[in-house]
This record gives sequence, C-alpha cells and structure tokens, in this order.
Amino acid sequence: MNDITKTLQDYYRNPSVRSRIMEFLGGDSPDTTTCEYITADGMCHPRRQPVSVRELSSKLDDGLDICRSLWDRESLIAHLDVEYVNFDFAAEAYLDPTRIFELQEPVARAIESLLRHFGIHPLHVLSGRGHHYIWSVPRNSEAFAQLVCLSGEKSPIGATPGRPDAKTVPAALSKAFFGLGLVMEFLAQEIKKLASPECLIPIELTAVEVGPSVRGREMISLDISEYGDPLSTRTTRVPFSGYLKPWQQIHAMGTENIHRFGALVFVPLCGMTAREGMLVMRDTGCATDLAERVCTGIPNQTTGTLNLVGAYSGSPLKTFHDWFYSEDQDPVESWPATYDRTPLDSLPAHAREALIRPNDLLLRPYYMRLLTRLLMALDWHPRHIAGLIRSKFERDYGWGDQWVNYSPAMRSEFYTRIFSSQLATGHLPAPRISSPPQSSREIGRSEILATLSPEGFDRDVQGVAA
Repeated sequence: MNDITKTLQDYYRNPSVRSRIMEFLGGDSPDTTTCEYITADGMCHPRRQPVSVRELSSKLDDGLDICRSLWDRESLIAHLDVEYVNFDFAAEAYLDPTRIFELQEPVARAIESLLRHFGIHPLHVLSGRGHHYIWSVPRNSEAFAQLVCLSGEKSPIGATPGRPDAKTVPAALSKAFFGLGLVMEFLAQEIKKLASPECLIPIELTAVEVGPSVRGREMISLDISEYGDPLSTRTTRVPFSGYLKPWQQIHAMGTENIHRFGALVFVPLCGMTAREGMLVMRDTGCATDLAERVCTGIPNQTTGTLNLVGAYSGSPLKTFHDWFYSEDQDPVESWPATYDRTPLDSLPAHAREALIRPNDLLLRPYYMRLLTRLLMALDWHPRHIAGLIRSKFERDYGWGDQWVNYSPAMRSEFYTRIFSSQLATGHLPAPRISSPPQSSREIGRSEILATLSPEGFDRDVQGVAA
C-alpha cells in the first residue's frame, strides 16, 4: 500500500494534473475557485472532513484522494452517479472491471441518449465502479429560478448548519438543490425504464439489496442519494484525483485481494470508450498524458436543464410529488400517540425487526423500501411512512455521530418518496397482502397494520443479510 501512495505522490507532481484538478474546483488558483471546500483522504476509512482549497497542494503532496463540495459559490452542481454494487463480493468491480463496465453499457447508453434528448452535455468521468455525469446551472439563470420554484413550500426540512466554519447554505441554493433532487428522481426513473430491458442485472435507484445471482447479490445503482442530505454535506470526487476507495474499504475487499489492485485514477472520458478509460485509469502515465490535453471545467448546461425541468413538470411523477407533499407528518409532540403506537406483533419478521432495531437496519435502503411497500399497500400516506421512519432516526438507538452532519427528517423523507413514487408509477410491484376492511380509509394507521399478511414479504427478504 505504501507503493500506491508513492505512485500517487509522483503522479501529482505533474503540473497538468494539478491544473486539471484546480479547473474542476472552479478556478485556476485556490483564491479563484468557486467550490466551498475540498476533502482529502488516504487509505484509511474516509472522514470527508472539509478543508480549504488552499490546502490542496499539501494534500496532493501526501498522495491523498480529493473530493470537492457540491456546494458552489456561483452555480448549482448537478451530479448523477452510476455504480456497480455487489453486496457479497465487493472486490468484483476491481478484479473483473471489463465485465462490470459491460454490464453498465445499457445504462450508460440510456443516460447519454436521454441527456442528448434534453440538450445536456455533461462532463463524463469514470470511476473504479462506474460513471459520473456532472454539469452546472448558474445561480443567476432561469433554470436555477425554476428549480427554486419547484421546491415551493416543500423546502428541505431538518436542514443542518453548513460547513465549514459554520457557514450556512444560502436559502435559494438550498431550495434549488431540493428542486434538482425532484428532477433527478424523474431522470433516474426514465433511465431505469429505458435500460432495464437490456440490462442483465437489476437497476435500482440507490444501492438497494437485491436477490442472489451467479456472482452474488449484484446490481447497478443510479445513486441519487446525495439529494436526500443537506447540500453542505455532499461531495463528488475530482477528475485526475487518485481513487483510493478499494483501500478505504479494505475489510470489504478482503486482504487476500487488495494486493492485486494497482493505483487507480478518476478520469474524464473525453471521447474515449469506457474500455479505453478503464485502461487509462490504471496507468498514471496515460492519465498524465490525458491531463495535458483535456478540460475538466464543469459545463454550464442551463438550456438543457430547462428542458429537463419542463419534461418533469409535465410528468406523472410531478403529480405524484404534489400529492406526496399535500399531507403533513404528525408533529413531534404527538408521536407518543401516533407513530409510537404502531403495533408490531402483526408485522412480518423483517419489517418488525427494522422498527425494533433501526440501527443499523433502517439505515439500509432495502428496509426503508420494504416498509414503504408494506404500509402503502395498507393505505398509509407515504409522508406518514417517512414520519414513522424519522421518529426512529430521531430517538436514541445508539446512533453515535451518525446524524451530526445529516438530517434524519430529510433522509427518511427522501427514501420514502423515491420508493413510493416507483410504486405509484409502476416501477415497483405491489406486495401481496390480505384485503383490508372496507372502511380501511377511515381506520387509523395503527389499526390497518393488523390486516397484514406476511406472505410475500419474507420471500422478498430471502438472501438479505440480517
């Protein structure tokens, strides 16, 4: 592992590499960049602690991997992350990269086709596990204003103070980020619909555990999870940065595998195929040559974003979102008489366990989706499902510092919304349950739970680790 650090230290000495990294940060020097902060981590578990851009040079000297804040002082940054995930054999992505990028080809084609349709031409970057698509929307643009309007009265709840130095994200930028999350949910659903018939493994919005296949529980994540957290907390990896994720997850990779991985670099494709990019990212000499002839500035895609907002605004998903936010969650002071009274005895074992032991089960998207499917089938409004999950997140279940920089309210609402919207639009099958009473819409949520039949749910969770 010391050899990897030394390789990156030597690689970072190239002026072109440093220039391309600085360019992605929004300027040509630390004093002119527009990103609010960077993070820099080594081979240990990443802390993602924000530091000033002025520390970039020393962090590169140390051979660290670099991320930049999505929080930008001039623009809203749009980011779509696509990753291969294997819940049983995490090293698969690095031991057989040709296969995992071939599996993602239908998804990459669908994304590029849809973005071209809307007139969006993003910066396309390749990571060790997948693709990143990044573009910007200036804060003085019409597209930005429309994203703010989409937020409306749905503005983010439970937002935490900004970082670093206790700075707070401007209200309009926070609202636009929330509106962008609604639009990116629409885009992700369209990608999934277009790519799924050609894809050999499941495609999910975020990393949701799936059933087993020949090579374990593998899937492709359209990872829009960043839109479920405050903007101040989220980052994206910087092109031409070293990619140390395998070493940061060494326990998942397996010590017997980690020595087989060489140095990796996060590279922009810039006209290359994924296969060509996969080779360049494994050769710091080729990556250095690429840095001398490409641009890493985040492209302004105002017009295309306006087109995307327009498509979302006329979609069934927009109608669903309006309905989702038409209901208010029960206020915190009423939880002892509402969410806390949800009976557990009639629940299927896995759903019951998630509510009894939310740390860490409810942190896993699978269990939030399970509860969403279950309770929607029993006539719960999804905003109240989010309220139930939030009530667990905000109680003392030994969370430690889990919620120091994140928002339980935003997280629970985001995941419930994306899963309930897929149910409503037919992207998720409804579970099998016994018929509720004729007057189910007039019965309290706690009473409806008694109609649950566990058939189907336990089958769904077969193969999911406890």
